[in-house]
Amino acid sequence: MAIEAVIFDVDGTLIDTVDLHAASWREALHRWGVDVPHAEVRAQIGKGGDQLMPVFLPKELVEKEGEEIEAFRKQLFMSDYLPRARPFPKVRDLFVRLREDRKKIVLASSAKGDELERYIELANIKDIIQGATSSSDAERSKPYPDIFLAALEEVAPFTAEQSVVIGDTPYDAQAAGKAGLRTIGVLAGGFPAEELRQAGCADLYWDAADLLEKYADSPLARG
Repeated sequence: MAIEAVIFDVDGTLIDTVDLHAASWREALHRWGVDVPHAEVRAQIGKGGDQLMPVFLPKELVEKEGEEIEAFRKQLFMSDYLPRARPFPKVRDLFVRLREDRKKIVLASSAKGDELERYIELANIKDIIQGATSSSDAERSKPYPDIFLAALEEVAPFTAEQSVVIGDTPYDAQAAGKAGLRTIGVLAGGFPAEELRQAGCADLYWDAADLLEKYADSPLARG
């Protein structure tokens, strides 16, 4: 079946932020007395804070101070790390190509609304996308399917069978699979190819530029 709608993850897929998120989370965890190596935190990026914090913090602490920790981390990221974020090459060009093919484009991000707006601005895609879902649209973050179920409402009348997710983490693929969606993986976020394949990515590309270059032979063109 031909692909009519494309649902994009944002962090690590369109915008180079994985290491920035990892650094801000590591700093926040350190403030609460937990010192975690960067690589261990980085391996959890792609999840929302609700899924990431329990990996490193005691359950009682998350229940008592989780909202405060998330708020601190977000403020730290927005003030100290987000200004360093940059889009990956050819993101807008890929979106233009998709629209030339009359594909519907929707973003599905675990970011907060104001953060997502900044990413849209950085990638210069506000005039191209047809919808976007953020953390406020999902009760639970990836690898739960909530954000992609919300995105499917945005791509209507197209169905999950007519749609595909493009993401950079195993959590994207796991969440998409639970929502009945296929996933194209990109390696731009730094996750190993084998992890992405095991999570359900049948097709892999380096980044948006690589996908654009190989577009004619990709699932986006062939269905």
